[in-house]
Amino acid sequence: MKVVVIGGGWGGCSAALVAKKIGAEVELYEKTDMLLGLGNVGGIIRNNGRYTAAEELIALGAGDLVEICDSTSRHTNVYFPGNDHASLYDVNKIEPLVKKKLEDEGINIFLRTRAIDVKCSEGKIESVVLSDGTSINADVFIEATGSTGPMGNCLKYGNGCVMCILRCPCFGPRVSLSARAGIPDLQGMRADDIFGAMSGSCKLMKETLSEEIVKELDEKGLVILKVPEEDVNMDKLKSKVCQQYALKEFAENLILLDTGNAR
Repeated sequence: MKVVVIGGGWGGCSAALVAKKIGAEVELYEKTDMLLGLGNVGGIIRNNGRYTAAEELIALGAGDLVEICDSTSRHTNVYFPGNDHASLYDVNKIEPLVKKKLEDEGINIFLRTRAIDVKCSEGKIESVVLSDGTSINADVFIEATGSTGPMGNCLKYGNGCVMCILRCPCFGPRVSLSARAGIPDLQGMRADDIFGAMSGSCKLMKETLSEEIVKELDEKGLVILKVPEEDVNMDKLKSKVCQQYALKEFAENLILLDTGNAR
């Protein structure tokens, strides 16, 4: 059985590993030059209910990626608003380790390879079409392109392309293959009843921060800086889909996490 996974984020890498473990021939296609997508800036695992999920995956024999995250964690049991007992993995180390794991398992990885369409027959996907016109056939296709983009969505509802790890201007925007196959995407809705998401986080080089902040980040994994009262804007929280980060504390404070950089 041949399985083709489109999208090399955490979901795509996990799907590829599981498919390989059950004996499939697996190909993983990722449009950028790196695996993990937003996982290269996330850096958070085992927070809240994800702790239980991580332990369940390990117990079920599917904890390979959890264990890689654990091996690169800079801090464990970090508590910050909306998040309990989080582990902070090093975003500068994680991708090569995941890529090596997949390659060691015999998964064929194709980077800088963008899927743009599907060919269907009688309600089934027969092949996936790449941007160079090549058609990829398989017995099973797994859509793991995520939910970010295309660029028009990010420009309209979010922060645009500035500092985004997905780099759509270089590698092309996301194409929803499930939508091309006739299955609408699920869409997140903000508090103002507008579709789309806005991320309130970014990645800062620790070298740009003061020695005092870097020292505290290295020791505790967390620094919380009070925002001046006149600069607090609670309305900004309405633009966030993820309610976990739409708490008032995120308007009242600048919260820095040590994920190798400062998130």
